[in-house]
Amino acid sequence: MQYMFLIYLDEAKFADMTQAERDAFGNGMLDYDEVLKASGHFILGEPLKPPAEAITLRAWEGPLTLTDGPFMETKEHLSGFILVEARDLNEAIALAARMPLVTVGSIEVRPLGVLERV
Repeated sequence: MQYMFLIYLDEAKFADMTQAERDAFGNGMLDYDEVLKASGHFILGEPLKPPAEAITLRAWEGPLTLTDGPFMETKEHLSGFILVEARDLNEAIALAARMPLVTVGSIEVRPLGVLERV
């Protein structure tokens, strides 16, 4: 089964770090990707640009509107994702728990669904 690891970070936590500390997280994530690839779990993973570079689209009550930034107003923002193959939710949780960024953010583990025409 495929699981998406949605990585949420609070950029304020990184503001107090040295460049070397921030670089260590980036390198740690690249190492983590390599571990997932070697074990056959990795499907796809990428970081996202900061929320300031996002555009949110809505057409809830009429014409399409565009808003700068993310829709939600929270400290943490979606900063990246990893798609993995795991035999079940327990294995997916165990894989996500090894991610370096779990020490400074939160990782949402969500199974992928299948959209079928009815």
